Amino acid sequence: MTDTPVVTLDDVEVHFEQEQGFVEGLFNDPEAVRAVDGVSLEIPENDVVALVGESGCGKTTLGKAAIGARRPTGGSVRYRGQDIWAARDGDGEIPYEEIRRSLQMIHQDPGGSLNPNRTVMKSLTTPLARWQPEMSSEDRRARVLRMLERVGMSPPQDYAHRYPHQLSGGEQQRVALVRALLMNPDLILADEAVSALDVSLRVETMDLLLELQEEFGTSFLFISHDLSNARYLAENADGRLGVMYLGELVEIGPAEEVLKNPKHPYTKVLKWATADLATSLGEVEEPPVRDIDIPDPVNPPSGCRFHPRCPEARSVCAEKSPDLADQSSTSRGHCAQCFRDDPDHEYWSSEPLEGTQSKNIEGS
Repeated sequence: MTDTPVVTLDDVEVHFEQEQGFVEGLFNDPEAVRAVDGVSLEIPENDVVALVGESGCGKTTLGKAAIGARRPTGGSVRYRGQDIWAARDGDGEIPYEEIRRSLQMIHQDPGGSLNPNRTVMKSLTTPLARWQPEMSSEDRRARVLRMLERVGMSPPQDYAHRYPHQLSGGEQQRVALVRALLMNPDLILADEAVSALDVSLRVETMDLLLELQEEFGTSFLFISHDLSNARYLAENADGRLGVMYLGELVEIGPAEEVLKNPKHPYTKVLKWATADLATSLGEVEEPPVRDIDIPDPVNPPSGCRFHPRCPEARSVCAEKSPDLADQSSTSRGHCAQCFRDDPDHEYWSSEPLEGTQSKNIEGS
């Protein structure tokens, strides 16, 4: 293991132009959707980071940026110190082809990512032939059969000659996992990899991911909108849990610490909304949020983006944006993008906003 992280994201931004109708496009410039806005993160070797957040928060876009599948509009993404997009443009010590092989992805819909006209064997031996041309066809077939058996698809000869439509959703997901692992990757992005599976298969699939992550020493970036799934994977891998809100990483740390002592008010909302975690908040019947409506990512709120919904917001929260402390590969501390995390911050002397808990308490 080296000290250099597998992937480093430094102040990454991914902004999209909002789609417009023909007539509207004649008179107005397209507005930018700030899907990811200034996220920094390091993923070392043999690490697991589970990102969670509500739909549209930018977690999938960030994941794709981390593996070089989405070019950032700002900041940088580096693979072992090499800027991925500089390598893509032919400038770098690590060839872009090596980076592509080392950063793999498992899609939410494995059936959609498998060629319906290819058998499992053909789908798995084709990338092997491309990336390891020195292997004989017999060796490639033997390796595929071993991997199929390793993920519980036995007898492997039977599954190898099936087409995707002849497999269940869980079996398709295992084939997709095998395809990624055959590349000997350093990092796998698992984007909602268990959300399409039956509840009975989710834990079984996550246990398999954990076994293979430990066996192959591969890092995982796990994307989920379900806090229970993210918690299960991160806790059992001794990994980190990251919380995203409106394009920003608002809290990250060891999974157990984040859930036992959530520092960001939005993390408390996610915890409240998760049945098997809500009890630890005590007798809280109402959601710990002022407004259920999510702000527009085209025109996000000033200051802290969560302040219009935060029950503990004060005037400084609407004026200034809090920073998330540096996350280095040697520091796995628990930190949040919230002024309340600093007992000496001016937040504590600023005026509570109308409708917040502090204002209600003072006016009672």
